[in-house]
Amino acid sequence: MMLRRPTALLLAGLLAGAVQAAPSSLVVCTEGSPEGFDIVQYTAAVSADASAETVFDRLLRFAPGGSELLPALAERWEVSADGLEYTFHLRRGVKFQRTPWFMPSREFNADDVIWSFRRQIDPAHPWHKLSPRGFPYAESMAVGELIERIERLDEHRVRFVLRHPEAPFLANLAMGFASIYPAEYADRLLAAGTPERLNSQPAGSGPFIFERYEKDAQVRFRRNPDYWDGAPAIERLIFAITPEPNVRVQKLKAGDCQIALYPRPVDLPGLRRDVRIQVLEDEPLLTAYIGINTRHPPLDDVRVRQALNLAFDKSAYLRAQYGEGGASPAVAPYPPSLWGSDPTLAGWPHDPARARALLAEAGHAQGLKLSIWTRPGGGPTNPNPGIGAQLLQADLAAIGIRAEIRVLEWGELIKRAKNGEHDLVFMGWAGDNGDPDNFLTPNLSCAAAASGENQAGWCDERFDALLREARRTTDQAQRAALYRQALAIFHEQAPWIPLAHPREFAAVRRDVEGFVISPLGTNNFAGVRRAPANAPE
Repeated sequence: MMLRRPTALLLAGLLAGAVQAAPSSLVVCTEGSPEGFDIVQYTAAVSADASAETVFDRLLRFAPGGSELLPALAERWEVSADGLEYTFHLRRGVKFQRTPWFMPSREFNADDVIWSFRRQIDPAHPWHKLSPRGFPYAESMAVGELIERIERLDEHRVRFVLRHPEAPFLANLAMGFASIYPAEYADRLLAAGTPERLNSQPAGSGPFIFERYEKDAQVRFRRNPDYWDGAPAIERLIFAITPEPNVRVQKLKAGDCQIALYPRPVDLPGLRRDVRIQVLEDEPLLTAYIGINTRHPPLDDVRVRQALNLAFDKSAYLRAQYGEGGASPAVAPYPPSLWGSDPTLAGWPHDPARARALLAEAGHAQGLKLSIWTRPGGGPTNPNPGIGAQLLQADLAAIGIRAEIRVLEWGELIKRAKNGEHDLVFMGWAGDNGDPDNFLTPNLSCAAAASGENQAGWCDERFDALLREARRTTDQAQRAALYRQALAIFHEQAPWIPLAHPREFAAVRRDVEGFVISPLGTNNFAGVRRAPANAPE
């Protein structure tokens, strides 16, 4: 048993400082704690970084820095002419990780693929009811309704049979929720009566082996020497959990970490002047928004939701949060760079007078009382949570709405927002696979409302029908037209206050090579190396 010490945060800093001079180690200052390591239970990027991008693999993967699909645990695949059958030829010779809690007796095969998916979609599966948080992606994307069956053709071939065509199906299989687990390990845990250990003592086939997690302090990994794609150059990988962006920057400059994720835009000029540091940037598939809980009256009234959108001065918000050029204003759930967007859709203007009139029309001329939920620290979609919440609070006060700000730790905020306890919640979403559906179905569908992943709790049957139709056609032009219709409904119904499409930044010491920002919002360190200690920085 690992003991938690009251000096855990200090210890994390000392350990990070102790390894920062060793080129075989990489310390990454991350913005938050993982919710857990059984990735199918979670949707947060910090949890994906600490599990899906380290411990686990999937049948397919995305090319570094993009959304092109590449083979992974599946070497190749075939799709039937009717789009209903996907046959995967599995990679041979893949070894599962050897850990103190799991010593595999066999290599990866079809049984592991079947276990990993059936667990999520089959109510009769012995593991299906053992997930305390359910399976948010599988539930919100109705994967159980999509997959009719999974067939084991032989030890190295599996076939997915779908009930209807699904255009983003292959891309979805490269997402974190499609990670492949060793069925043998799960069987042993179930037999021992300790299934919860799957979330605290993970084992997979990925590039890094989990060693330990000190809550809110650090996560430690070592490289997998048997990794099928070649052992990583980094021997030790350490996530130093550092919620405050300015502290991440300070630790980077001191050499306590070699990568600082998501520095604030205001800190970038100083970082760019430091010859020891390089600033990486990208325009990711990223959206910041405020979810409006339509399950709480009077937020179920579209006039009230429209009034909230009209009340908020988005231009002032963008200047305060992202500075010059750090983000573009959001109108829709996904960036205009993604196909299927509608350039004719205009954002809600800042119009407090019209907002007050709508509130009065809805019967709330005397105002309302609401809660605003946000997180501490800061990340790419919300660099300064306190400032953002205060700006919203002030703008709502101007139209007679009294709003109380509540600051919750990230994991707690996600859990309680899923339960629908909030009124307004600052959130963000990074596209997982480069498909517009990934912004719409997991966040705004009726299935996502039922699972709690749709923080607005908004279910519009017209919107939902358009999403279903778009997923079932492979013609991209037809899909784009359907998504534009869906975006018009979203805009009129206003379940969110869309905020921004931020640029993404990472600050990296110059002895780090091979780190690439992903437009999909996760971070993978399998290809990272550090230059020799005597190399100039």
